[in-house]
Amino acid sequence: MHRLSRLPFRAMQRFAGAAALGMLATAGNASAADTLRIGVIAEAQAIAGASIPQAAQMAADEINAKGGIDGRKIEIVSYDNHSSSADSVRAFQRAVNEDKVNAVIASYISEVVLALEPWASRLKTPFVTPGAASNEISKSVHADYEKNKYTFHGYLTSAALALSVCDAAKDLLVDQKHMKTAVIMSEDAAWTKPLDVGYEECLPKVGLKVLDHIRFSPDTTDFTPIFNKIEGSKPDVIITGISHVGVQPTVQWKNQQVPIPMFGISSQATNETFGKDTNDAAEGVLYQGVSGPNVAVTPKSVPFAEGFKKRYGNYPSYAGYTAYDEVYYIADAVKRAGSVEADKLVSALEQTDWEGTIGRVQFYGKDDPFTHSIKYGKGLITGLMLQWQGGKQVSVWPKDVAKSELKFPSFIKVTTN
Repeated sequence: MHRLSRLPFRAMQRFAGAAALGMLATAGNASAADTLRIGVIAEAQAIAGASIPQAAQMAADEINAKGGIDGRKIEIVSYDNHSSSADSVRAFQRAVNEDKVNAVIASYISEVVLALEPWASRLKTPFVTPGAASNEISKSVHADYEKNKYTFHGYLTSAALALSVCDAAKDLLVDQKHMKTAVIMSEDAAWTKPLDVGYEECLPKVGLKVLDHIRFSPDTTDFTPIFNKIEGSKPDVIITGISHVGVQPTVQWKNQQVPIPMFGISSQATNETFGKDTNDAAEGVLYQGVSGPNVAVTPKSVPFAEGFKKRYGNYPSYAGYTAYDEVYYIADAVKRAGSVEADKLVSALEQTDWEGTIGRVQFYGKDDPFTHSIKYGKGLITGLMLQWQGGKQVSVWPKDVAKSELKFPSFIKVTTN
């Protein structure tokens, strides 16, 4: 195993100033013939990011236990980016130039991925994100394909996430609970700008009138004024777009007994540790996910989640499911390409048709505005809506994989007429 793989994540900060910028060796011709090296750059100390390197290592171990890829072993080389774009860029440079990786899986933060995209181009290294959502990631590939073709968007775009939330809202909130009004509450970040545009377009179409639209700084510590403003509008539901934050607004939502349910994107809520992190204030929170505990999105979903919990002590965040799948379909692409040469690997990744833990993974082509993003829709990736119930994450949508109906804490006031 590579020496970096054995280091504690905090110790990896030693690499920060070490990247050599001189030799821009390509990933393909730098690889040892008997090893496929995948760099994993992630927010290892973050609630949503911690699952990324863990899941990637788990996938590699499984593939290696079955003989690897035509005898070629997979090695995961991990770097903690400390949620920093600058650290991520240095890690990417080191991964390619010094550690000779063939591909990179990196980050759930859109700002980080957007900073890495030009480096994937310069260093001609296939790069997949397991969790960033900004539309601009795949739009950049579409706008300048030859330059940016090395980047793949292994998670739903913000536009697709908005559609997933709205599809769930129609069934759960409008049709079942007869809700009519909503307030959008999103953190101010690259990924939420197109998300909120999507919300404003699709929520009215499913029957939810948008009464207000609040964007707040991710550094916000006191959500009291925000919740007071929302309560003043008297909406039936708060539609969320939160990822960098999560614990603080959820704890204050419960402590202040805000009588309005929260429904939408809450990345931190996808990790099983969120219940303890919030001292069980998460009870009743509804969040969109691509998979979840005890949800058989595909036959691979539950075995992975249970295996992950057995190995690491908790169910993974959403980015754990995607990172696990990414190692598998990168390996599959290498096998189909018969090579780790970058352009051949890009071509093989473009032909991906892989049933993973989150559904059937395919990428949009050159002619689609979201080039190299995973496809959204029935039979592909549609997403789920889950709710924290009794201290557990329970699927409530879509109907074919739902384990429970909506349940809310006593302070939530929901009428059904």
